[in-house]
Amino acid sequence: MTALTDMSLRSVAAKIRSGEVSPVDVTRECLDRATATEPRLNAFSCILADSAMAEARAAEAEISAGAWRGELHGIPVGIKELYDVAGVPTTSSSKVRENWSAQTDSASVAQLREAGAVILGKTHTHEFAYGISTPNTRNPWNTGCIPGGSSGGSGASVAVGSTFMAMGSDTGGSIRIPAAVCGTVGLKPTFGRCSRAGVTSLSWSLDHVGPLTRTVADAAVCLNALAGYDPRDPGSVDIPAEDYTAALGQDVRGLRIGVPTNYYFDRCDAEVEAAVRAAIDLFAAEGAVISDVEIPYADQIMSVEFALCLPEASEYHRLMLRDDPDLYTEDVRTFLEAGELMPATRYIQALRVRQLMQRAWAKAYEDIDLIVAPAVPSPATRVGQETVDWGNGAIEPVTPVFVRLSAPANVTGLPSIATPCGFTEAGLPVAFQAIARPFGEATSIRLCDAYQRMTDWGERRPAL
Repeated sequence: MTALTDMSLRSVAAKIRSGEVSPVDVTRECLDRATATEPRLNAFSCILADSAMAEARAAEAEISAGAWRGELHGIPVGIKELYDVAGVPTTSSSKVRENWSAQTDSASVAQLREAGAVILGKTHTHEFAYGISTPNTRNPWNTGCIPGGSSGGSGASVAVGSTFMAMGSDTGGSIRIPAAVCGTVGLKPTFGRCSRAGVTSLSWSLDHVGPLTRTVADAAVCLNALAGYDPRDPGSVDIPAEDYTAALGQDVRGLRIGVPTNYYFDRCDAEVEAAVRAAIDLFAAEGAVISDVEIPYADQIMSVEFALCLPEASEYHRLMLRDDPDLYTEDVRTFLEAGELMPATRYIQALRVRQLMQRAWAKAYEDIDLIVAPAVPSPATRVGQETVDWGNGAIEPVTPVFVRLSAPANVTGLPSIATPCGFTEAGLPVAFQAIARPFGEATSIRLCDAYQRMTDWGERRPAL
């Protein structure tokens, strides 16, 4: 019999609604799974066992009384350390803020509570979300490997089954990178689609928030709860949200998929490329229209990403870096100090190039509905590994390796979903990403949900 903790959010939600299981049962099993796996995984910065059980009992009473709120009601979820949870420290996995607590919930946590979710705990991030490895946490498919970052704790907790969904944030790929290397789904919505109020910022013009889940269908359920306008977030866009679950259960016939002829398959692991191209072939066989697309401004994407992120992050940390420089980890402090040296003219130039890039991408989407490409160019690297050797004389530092393919959707603000599409011979997950036009999350959900119904990659669970 399949354990509850190995099921999808929607499957467990159906059991809760029917009365077959209770939120108390589900929460207890998630806590047991966390207890069993945390010694090797360390996905959580804190587990809120007592309050989670209290919330589960409250959900059980409401549902028993006929007040079922929806599919998130009674479902245990994880919250990335950047998010404020009232009365709980928001450390950002850093000594700089280890004693700081919020008095109110972040927008996303408040929305999840309104939907009836149970807050199981807070998940580790790379310090202040400024990295791709999440050093505190390990990959559940191979604990000698990184779980990706910066939402590594969220990716690991969902993959191993201690949560059914965990919140992430994505500035250069920090939802999609851990999703890809942990074998989960990661949904980065359009910039402005979900509120960032109450979430520690890395780079205000690039930051996005969104869920990591077991399945695309689960992600659609979560996006229904999270999407919406919030005047507290200056980047929030006042465009009505839709029912994203309406995109589920459809086929891919007629969808126009663009396959990049440049950039995305450059310096890409052979097993990753093979798995992604196999997914594209499957879409073609099922009636999608496949065409080549050239990625505009490809040679400037990474320059724009870092020219925006570095100074914006350094400005956010300017006073804290002067007050407590020794409390930062060396890698994050180095990035913050580098951002202080970025000329204002360079930052302004990056803003102008980004506008040109966004217009050029919009032009490309006149002929396609989606771009399908690798989510990351490499499987999870070993803990402590500093470079990737591509075998042709090219050696690349690990950070740009993992940011390179996710950064375009941050710079353009386009929605993107990372979806598992295979495993390497070493047993590590591989994923593609589907990038849609602005506020086209439903189109990506349609494609990726159809793929998951045609394959079983998303059903596999790590032995840990």
